[in-house]
Amino acid sequence: MNLTNHVIQRSNPEQIAQPVGNYSHVTKISRNADIYVFSGQIGIDPNNHIPTDFNQQVTNTMSNIVEVLASQHLTPDHVTKINIWATEEIDWNHFDEIWNHVFGNTPPSMTIAYVKGLGLPELKIELDVWAAG
Repeated sequence: MNLTNHVIQRSNPEQIAQPVGNYSHVTKISRNADIYVFSGQIGIDPNNHIPTDFNQQVTNTMSNIVEVLASQHLTPDHVTKINIWATEEIDWNHFDEIWNHVFGNTPPSMTIAYVKGLGLPELKIELDVWAAG
């Protein structure tokens, strides 16, 4: 359970295998919470530039997630689920470093898929974010 957010509870049931990554199997949203659905966040920087480097796109994407959450007076603790779409192999050392910095010890539920392409040809990763608060 998040200590700073009483709307979201996370768990990993003992009856199934533990997560193979930094995510929670179950994310429960309390009654009467507002649900937020955000458009997919991409690795564009504040100057509308999309870098060619995959890891820089990851870093920018996570920064954009923090900013879009803040625009709604939310924090990463409010994120319930993230779907990750990538067009090339994820550098897990880099990704996990950024992910752990943003989500800490109570990461949201997660799904990862490798896809042939995203909405723009220069995009290499996009994260679909759901939150509650």
